[in-house]
Amino acid sequence: MIENSSRSTPEGAGEAGGTDDRSGEVTATYKVTGMTCGHCEGAVSSELGELAGVSSVQAVAASGLVTVTSKAPLDEEAVRAAVDEAGYELVGQAG
Repeated sequence: MIENSSRSTPEGAGEAGGTDDRSGEVTATYKVTGMTCGHCEGAVSSELGELAGVSSVQAVAASGLVTVTSKAPLDEEAVRAAVDEAGYELVGQAG
């Protein structure tokens, strides 16, 4: 687990796009450009955390990766809109 995240994912969360075996939650990792600091991480985490079904968000400015855990797969356009609202750009789902 990476430190300095605004919100953290549960220990043992599934791989990107996978399902957490313990809770049935889905974890997806996205690439976001423009984040440079903790404030950026917080802004992205806050916006994504407001999407329906999201239980945790971990944004890491250094890598540009944002991991989102939710009750069901998220609509990429909803994720894109939330990242845009925070002032950053969603590149897409990280592979």
